[in-house]
Amino acid sequence: MGNKILVVDDESRMRKLVRDFLTKKGYEVVEAENGEQAIDIFCSDNAIDLIILDVMMPKMDGWQVCREIRKLSKVPIVMLTARGDEQDELLGFELGVDEYISKPFSPKILTARVDAILRRSKADQSDVLSLGGIEVDKTAHIVKVDGKPVDLSYKEFELLTYFMENKGIALSREKILNNVWNYDYFGDARTIDTHVKKLRSKLGAKGDLIKTIWGMGYKMENE
Repeated sequence: MGNKILVVDDESRMRKLVRDFLTKKGYEVVEAENGEQAIDIFCSDNAIDLIILDVMMPKMDGWQVCREIRKLSKVPIVMLTARGDEQDELLGFELGVDEYISKPFSPKILTARVDAILRRSKADQSDVLSLGGIEVDKTAHIVKVDGKPVDLSYKEFELLTYFMENKGIALSREKILNNVWNYDYFGDARTIDTHVKKLRSKLGAKGDLIKTIWGMGYKMENE
């Protein structure tokens, strides 16, 4: 079975039209007739790859649904809108909508857009970095050492990701601060040393892959 798509629209005729086209293309389709139902389905099914969401719905409109989903996930969202209003589109992009389609639309165009978005998000999801038995899945925010999950804080995760993306490169503390803590951080380099120490201990024996370069910073490399 192909990707799973949640279609949210209060008009059953519209849902059927979209479902028929997507099913023909090999997608699996789940339907919701209002916003509350959409959120319930999304929360109980973690295999949904994309949401097609109508803006105008009773109980909870598409914008509210979009806000709630974005608190939980970066899943691609395609908005269906009856109004070609520019303000709507701006609001949608601010809320993290991936694509906009105005009604009435050609189901062929909708399907083509869905194909393109899923191809793009598949490419993004191949973001798995690995080095010497350490594996970082950037999309799922999971770190494994020799296949066992390791629990890292947000900053430790960012730091490890940065080291792994720059494996074999000597990184100064200043560079690490700028890239992991960003320019708005007014601390000193000891913050990095503390985080590296914690990170090394959480990685166990693999912590040795993070080398200290005296007087400069750190480098991550496999023996």
